[in-house]
Amino acid sequence: MQPATEPNKAVERVWQALSAESREALMIGMTPTDLQTLLLSVSRARARQVGTARLMRRWGEDRFVRPAVADPRRLAELNAHLWRSLPTEFEGIVLAPVSPLGTCAAVAAVDQNRIVSTVRGSEVVSDPTNVLAIAAADRRRRTGDDVHLATCHRVLRGQRFADPSAAAHFELFALVSSGRDRGARRTELDFLALHLRAWSALLSETVGDQRAYTMEFSTFGDQQLTELIIERLRPNLPRLMENSERTRGAGYYQGFAIRLVVAAGGRTYEIGDGGLTDWTAQLGSNAKERCLISCIATERLLAAISEG
Repeated sequence: MQPATEPNKAVERVWQALSAESREALMIGMTPTDLQTLLLSVSRARARQVGTARLMRRWGEDRFVRPAVADPRRLAELNAHLWRSLPTEFEGIVLAPVSPLGTCAAVAAVDQNRIVSTVRGSEVVSDPTNVLAIAAADRRRRTGDDVHLATCHRVLRGQRFADPSAAAHFELFALVSSGRDRGARRTELDFLALHLRAWSALLSETVGDQRAYTMEFSTFGDQQLTELIIERLRPNLPRLMENSERTRGAGYYQGFAIRLVVAAGGRTYEIGDGGLTDWTAQLGSNAKERCLISCIATERLLAAISEG
């Protein structure tokens, strides 16, 4: 999830309706506990005013609560296959539906308007890789060992997508690896090889030769790193291709990014993305920490597999 800084005129309109003293109290004057108490009281009062007619109307109009269109049986089968094919280095964990407020904004400068915040000082998980990075940083601090984590989680995002049919919630299968820099980019390349090997195995078994798939990498102009990736990784990953024109995520990822693409039924499905970040370095206050994230959208992969 990449950062956005969009002005919000609706917010300014609401603030202008309040006195300067009220604004200061809400923004900085109240303790987090007092603010939470106030917001919970407001939510409770508003919930009491909701009747069945309004509830049914919101069910039909609110994109946040609209059910997904994916077949849950087929999605469950795909997820089971994902877990079975995952390299043993990865430990699977089940995330909570919410994470601490600022989980994305603190390390990735993501606009909080893209996140569904709660009144209890938390936020609905919008990107499992951020949460896995926190878990990885915590384990790194306690054990000092390399950490490889995986999860499958349904996320909810607050921003409106360019495609009006895009769902506000969807499922992501995510991987995060974290460890200390061993020099000569060995840590980053080892992590990249592990992630790409995992996705290659999955796509070979689920997509197969009937549909073309590629794994792209971009180093944002670092030719030396490009040559290292081609030299060390491509011999065992023939579907790995360089995308030298990519600019998206150049500030979000630190060094290189990857993209997973499936061509099926005359369409191109971008099913996965990832790259090197500095998240565990920030979380652990240690510039020597390295963190690689990657994920696939399982429902998008299922749609590609379903194409004739």
